[in-house]
Formats: sequence, structure tokens, C-alpha cells
Amino acid sequence: MHFLWFILIGLCAGWLAGQLMKGGGFGVIGNIIVGVIGALLGGFLFRTFGVSTGGGLIGSLVVATIGAVVLLFLLRLIKKA
Repeated sequence: MHFLWFILIGLCAGWLAGQLMKGGGFGVIGNIIVGVIGALLGGFLFRTFGVSTGGGLIGSLVVATIGAVVLLFLLRLIKKA
């Protein structure tokens, strides 16, 4: 069940990141992948900097969305190069 929540949060985070970053997206499947990888990246970044969101659904969504935004930014930099 935890894995299902992780995928759902990643889906929402990918969609939110796509809306926040504006521009050419990666499609539905691409946004899901970006959201899930962004959730992992966001969790890593927040742990590295010692920041806590307090857990829960909203905290997880915020962390995943920030991670997805960072990932989209990096992907766009690489895509331009």
C-alpha cells in the first residue's frame, strides 16, 4: 500500500511541477516518472539539509513537488546543452 501512495504522490508532484515550470512537458507518463524520481530527489535533498516537513500527505507532496521541480530544471538544462 505504501508503494501505491508513493506512485500517487509522484503523479501529483509531477503534474504540479509541470504546471509550475511551464513550457514543453514530458507527457503523462513522463510527468509520472519525473514526479516519482523527483520524490526521491526531494527526500534526499530535504534529509541532506536537515529540513523536516512534519510528514503526512501534504508534507510528502511538498517534498516530492520541490524535488520534481528541481529535476525538471536540471533536465531542461541538459536538454538545452
